[in-house]
Amino acid sequence: MSARERTLPPDARPASNFRPTAETLALLREKARFVRLETIRLIEVAKVGHYSSVFSAAEIFAALYYDVMDINHGDPRRPDRDRFLMGKGHAAVGLFPILAEFGYIDRETLDNYTRLGNPLGDHPDMRKVPGIDFSSGSIGHALSAGLGMALGGRMQKRSFDVFVMLGDGEMQEGQVWEAAISAAHHKASNLIAIIDRNGFQLDGAVDDVMGIEPLDEKWRAFGWEVHTVDGHDLDALTTLLRQVKADEARTKPCCIIARTLKGKGVSYMETEPGWHLGYLDPSDAARAVEEIMNRTI
Repeated sequence: MSARERTLPPDARPASNFRPTAETLALLREKARFVRLETIRLIEVAKVGHYSSVFSAAEIFAALYYDVMDINHGDPRRPDRDRFLMGKGHAAVGLFPILAEFGYIDRETLDNYTRLGNPLGDHPDMRKVPGIDFSSGSIGHALSAGLGMALGGRMQKRSFDVFVMLGDGEMQEGQVWEAAISAAHHKASNLIAIIDRNGFQLDGAVDDVMGIEPLDEKWRAFGWEVHTVDGHDLDALTTLLRQVKADEARTKPCCIIARTLKGKGVSYMETEPGWHLGYLDPSDAARAVEEIMNRTI
C-alpha cells in the first residue's frame, strides 16, 4: 500500500470509491458548525473580526483537518505531516479552534484569543502557534511558500502533500501567478491549491475590483490540473479532495476552485459584503448562533 493510500480514512478505500460514509459526513457537518460557532465566540473576545471569510471556508477546514490531511493529534511538527497554508490569513480565527482540538494549543490560550501577550492574533504566526505552517495575512505569498515546501519535501524524499487555501481576491496578486507557473514547471504534483471563490474581497465584489474569470481556464493555461466544486457540499468536496490526494499518477500541481458564499450559514451576512470585518452585538450574535444551530448546510 502506498504512503498516500495509508493516509486515507478506511471508508475512502477501495480507490474506486472515495465518497465518505453518512457517518463521516455527519461528523464533518458538525465540525463545520463548530468552526462557525467558535468564530463567533472568539470574535466576541476580540470585539472585531472576519466572520464571513471564515464562514465561506468552514467546510474546507472541516474536510481537510478531520478527513483528508495526514496529520496527528498532539504532534504538529512531524516531518512527514501534510502542510496547510492560508493566503487568506484573516480567516485564522476559524482555524485556531481546530488546532486546539488537535492538542496543538491549550484551551486557555484559545479562550484568551488576541489578549495582550497571547500568541493568537487576527492573522496566524508560525513562530508562535504550533500547527501554523506559514505566517500569512499579506495576501499573495502563501502559494510561493507552499511550492517551496513541496519541492523541499521532494528533495528530502518525503511523501507529504501541501494544501494552500487562497482567497479569490488574491488572484489579483502577481506573485500567485509567478508561483503557479513555477509549480507547473517543476511538476509539483504534491501541491494542491484551493481557491475560496466566495466572490468578495475587502473593497467589494472581486469581479468589480478586478475581474479574474475565466479562472479555470487561466489555471489550466498555467499548466495545472483544475477541478471546480461546490465548497459547501461536503460530500462532493470531500470526495474530490480524497481523489486528488490519492492520485499518484498526477504529474501536475492541482487547483480546486471551491464555489462558496461569503458569510455562509448566517443569512444576513450572505447578502451583505460589509461583514468582511465587523462585530456582532450580543443580540445579533444570538441570532447568528441560533441560525447556525438550526440550519442544515
